[in-house]
Amino acid sequence: MKLLLVNQTKDRMHRSWLAKWLKGLSLELKKRGLKNLSRSELVLVFVEAKEMKRLNHLYRGKNYPTDILSFEPAEPGAAGELVLCSAVIREQSARTGLSERGELGYMTVHGVLHLLGFDHERKGDQAKMFSLQDDIYAALVRRVGLR
Repeated sequence: MKLLLVNQTKDRMHRSWLAKWLKGLSLELKKRGLKNLSRSELVLVFVEAKEMKRLNHLYRGKNYPTDILSFEPAEPGAAGELVLCSAVIREQSARTGLSERGELGYMTVHGVLHLLGFDHERKGDQAKMFSLQDDIYAALVRRVGLR
């Protein structure tokens, strides 16, 4: 996957790690017989909590900042766009016990699965998506690492 990174926050983004993570993610998806995204461009946009709250309200009717929003590709050959909120991801990492980078990696896998059509609104879909997400995340931690 080709990475286009847009950072609208004051946080430092680790572009080289994100690029490696996405390349590994593309390989893991291919290995599982899912869509080959190796030549696709994925846009990652990092926003502040106030902007994420606005976007979450606009697109999902939820009046709070969320960790990630997934948007389908606007043009052929693109994987789509993930909008992430570093502040929410940082808060979640404290609750989940993952490092901030671990939580970011986990949420990136989550967002890409949404772009591939996976959903977790219904209980049966939720179990399938989260099991796949956990398996891919574990494989990426082994393959790419969190450093």
